[in-house]
Amino acid sequence: MSDLAVATSGLTKRFGSQTVVDAIDLAVPAGSVYGFLGPNGSGKTTTLRMLLGLASADGGEVRVLGHEVPRSLARVLPDVGALVEGPAFYPYLSGADNLARFDAADRTTDARSRAVRVAAALDRVGLTAAAGKRAKAYSLGMKQRLGIAGALLRPRSLLVLDEPTNGLDPQGTREVRALVRSLADDGSTVLVSSHLLAEVEQICSHVGVMSRGSLVAQGTLAEFRAESGQHVQVDTPDVADAVAVLTDLGLTDAVPTVEGDGPAVRAGLGEQMPEHVVAALVSRGVRIRGFAVSHVSLEDRFVSLTGEGFDVAG
Repeated sequence: MSDLAVATSGLTKRFGSQTVVDAIDLAVPAGSVYGFLGPNGSGKTTTLRMLLGLASADGGEVRVLGHEVPRSLARVLPDVGALVEGPAFYPYLSGADNLARFDAADRTTDARSRAVRVAAALDRVGLTAAAGKRAKAYSLGMKQRLGIAGALLRPRSLLVLDEPTNGLDPQGTREVRALVRSLADDGSTVLVSSHLLAEVEQICSHVGVMSRGSLVAQGTLAEFRAESGQHVQVDTPDVADAVAVLTDLGLTDAVPTVEGDGPAVRAGLGEQMPEHVVAALVSRGVRIRGFAVSHVSLEDRFVSLTGEGFDVAG
């Protein structure tokens, strides 16, 4: 467990008779960018709140940075930066003054260096030019950046970011993605909750997928891509014979289909080499008009896990 920044065992949360987080075993490796992915309402934010001591669990255990939560919250929280359920600010204070208030609430910081920390945090999220502007005049995207700046007022071992690109324009989204990657490069573990598949694909090394309160899959992004697998499509008038050959070869889910040029058969390629498949079809007298190999997309993989669609836009 020492190589995990976040580890849960059987973590459960109920609201009345409804179980919103159902005995999940989350494993976030230290130094990773972990994408916590799932449709809205799947239990992601409730899980993050329990990790941070903002909500009590009804069952299971939580360890953050090697310490039990909530028992060791006072010891853990100074090393954790978080942005959960959107930032909240004093509307009539400037961005810089809001961060100064946040910093003053941290009893472990030195007030003499507060201005330096605030300036550095604003610079890192690209808000130096708006430091003196009142927070009520900030756009939604600027407020998101200011919230992230609040999490960066001091070095953190773990960053927990709930929908960090919410409200950002495309340029702002790219900047936040670059920021997340730079935080990981600096040695921080970053746990990013998102319903945006494109966001997770571009910045994350590990993925966990939530659906209806359950953690239905987790692992490295490379493992998810490998599990997505490959399919073959054989364009042929000899559909029945092609299905028989592919099934005999051990290809999975061989089914007839109709494509633009006529009848065809699709199947999961599995461990077979495409050239061996073609040779077997030809040797059995199957007439081939076309043959193609395609990867199953990550979108298809995630939808198959959750039974729900994802927003795939970046």
